[in-house]
Amino acid sequence: ANRNVSDSRSYSESAHCSACGHSFPPLTPQRFSFNTPQGACVTCNGLGIATSADPDRLVPNPKLSVRQGAIAPWSKQVDNNSWTRHLLEAIERDFQIDLDTPWQDLKESERKVLLYGADRRVRVKLNGAKMKGEWAMNFEGALNQVERRWRETSSVQMRAHYASYFVEQTCPSCKGQRIRPESAAVQIAKKTLPELVNEPVDRLLADLSSLALPGNRGVIASQLLKEITGRLKFLVDVGLGYLNLSRSGQSLSGGEAQRIRLASQVGSELTGVLYILDEPSIGLHPRDTQRLLTTLKHLRDIGNSVLVVEHDADTIRSADHLVDFGPKAGIHGGEVVAQGQVEDLIRSELSVTGQWLAGHRKMPKRCTLRTPSSHLKIVGAREHNLRGIDVELALGCLTVVTGVSGAGKSTLINGIVVPALKNALHSTSHPVGAHERIEGGDSIDKVIEVDQRPIGRTPRSNPATYTKVWDKIRTLFAGLPDAKVAGYAAGRFSFNVKGGRCETCKGDGVLKIEMHFLADVYVPCEICEGRRFNNATLAVRYKGRSIADVLESTVDEALELFANHRGIKRILQTLQRVGLGYLTLGQSAPTLSGGEAQRLKLARELAKSERGHTMYVLDEPTTGLHFEDVRRLLEVLNALVDRGASVLVIEHNLEVIAAADQIIDLGPEGGAAGGDLVAWGSPSEVRSHPQSHTGAALRQR
Repeated sequence: ANRNVSDSRSYSESAHCSACGHSFPPLTPQRFSFNTPQGACVTCNGLGIATSADPDRLVPNPKLSVRQGAIAPWSKQVDNNSWTRHLLEAIERDFQIDLDTPWQDLKESERKVLLYGADRRVRVKLNGAKMKGEWAMNFEGALNQVERRWRETSSVQMRAHYASYFVEQTCPSCKGQRIRPESAAVQIAKKTLPELVNEPVDRLLADLSSLALPGNRGVIASQLLKEITGRLKFLVDVGLGYLNLSRSGQSLSGGEAQRIRLASQVGSELTGVLYILDEPSIGLHPRDTQRLLTTLKHLRDIGNSVLVVEHDADTIRSADHLVDFGPKAGIHGGEVVAQGQVEDLIRSELSVTGQWLAGHRKMPKRCTLRTPSSHLKIVGAREHNLRGIDVELALGCLTVVTGVSGAGKSTLINGIVVPALKNALHSTSHPVGAHERIEGGDSIDKVIEVDQRPIGRTPRSNPATYTKVWDKIRTLFAGLPDAKVAGYAAGRFSFNVKGGRCETCKGDGVLKIEMHFLADVYVPCEICEGRRFNNATLAVRYKGRSIADVLESTVDEALELFANHRGIKRILQTLQRVGLGYLTLGQSAPTLSGGEAQRLKLARELAKSERGHTMYVLDEPTTGLHFEDVRRLLEVLNALVDRGASVLVIEHNLEVIAAADQIIDLGPEGGAAGGDLVAWGSPSEVRSHPQSHTGAALRQR
């Protein structure tokens, strides 16, 4: 009765604080998922990132003045009689900003006005033929203008144009944690969920394995921990311990994504399952291949069947049963040439794989290493896990960048070197990873990335059009007597323009049937029967073959057909040289493998008349390639270098590594334990390095 009223406390069964007024909903599994409305951050919708216009992209060249086009969105409007020009004149007059001064020499306050606008109005005067007068208006600034137009436009093209000035930034509300603050505040063993998923997998496995929960909490968590640690252990076993669980899927390599999908199955310890893996060794350093094989054997031993499509020699030798297809590629393949044990493949005269395993076929070797024409030096590379390293890349040579998965190879080359050189040489504005400077870039005239992405996504794209040999073939057909009599020009023999093509299928040879909820289906055109051209065009023949017959010819057949035409012959010989003689000239791009697409790109480069110093960059080009294809790839890469180019390759394949003039080995491990320059030099120098995993693999080769 004597208690003071101020000492009273109120209690509630709900998560509510009467003092501050905050209340929290009941914690459910959905509250910890950024894929549900209950758990996702309301600002970024669970993405952890927010996009906004980037000042550096709006002003890619600060050496220019505003009138010279320093502000990219306005660069084409400062010299004509446009609204933007008159607006800039008003800004120059009302804010006393000299628009002829280089951007980098303007005051910070002046740059801020131009990018972000000002509170007071400006007076815009027009004195044109169509419009005259004076308007007072608020100036929003270039950056705000781009963001507004991006939101308001209904044009896909313009939206993409404005988006080119945007950059992804960490969400200001959740700080990249993706989930709501009340969910992010929950702790287990003094760690929140965002803290746990941002740890490297190997450290997270150690933390959860040592987690001791008392009483009923331990009983409840025991089965969950078993499932979680089982999957984490597999990721560590296959060399992905450097990843963290919050890593975005689009940043993963194909091999990393495949091993993660496999981890979701392995952790459940299912039996009686058929696992089908397509080249699981993609992206794996030779050191980690044995760890993957150990896991696959474990799947077999607990009662599963494992079917693997693979070119890796260690994986092939470890198989219980082998099925070898061939004897060659394309129309020359499709047969089972050998099956059984490794010895059965070696004994088969038709098995090219057996000949390589037996050592009867070997990679080409050079007696001497090339002398670099100059060097490209990257100083202070510190993006992601790179530790401020200095790297010298030999130019005029075949340089291979090696290291275990996550060592920093792609960050160094694809994140720093390539975008920095492209920005300097090709006037682009790609984001560049953190580094101090790059020296020696003036020795390079252009940079070309040769990857395994498709050369096209529709049936209209094919090897003939991509390599430009089709232009020469069309010109040849237009010069035939029958074509001249009919008045046909080269355009008559193009399936991309009206006149000679079949108008029912628009020259595709197939018709697309939209399946709505399923993938689109292509069926042969009933009018031209897949031949792409109308009857009048098909009547013109060269050595008895119509233009459609040429499209259906293989490269080998076409080379014999056009043996007397130097320009056509040169391109076809290049295709044959890279091992694509079996392809038909009109084979649609979506049906080409990644390796075939990459070799097509290399053939196109080889067929060009080289001018200047070109740097070719390839990221794991041996993906999907057989030993014989790797040999051809090495011949092509060496041919490019012999023509005076520089070839820079990120690779795990020991045959390519051993053929390099220079090796840059990063590591020693992946993730936080990587990012150092471990070894560099010739293959023999790296082979003798005691701390290099690549050197150890070369010694065992």
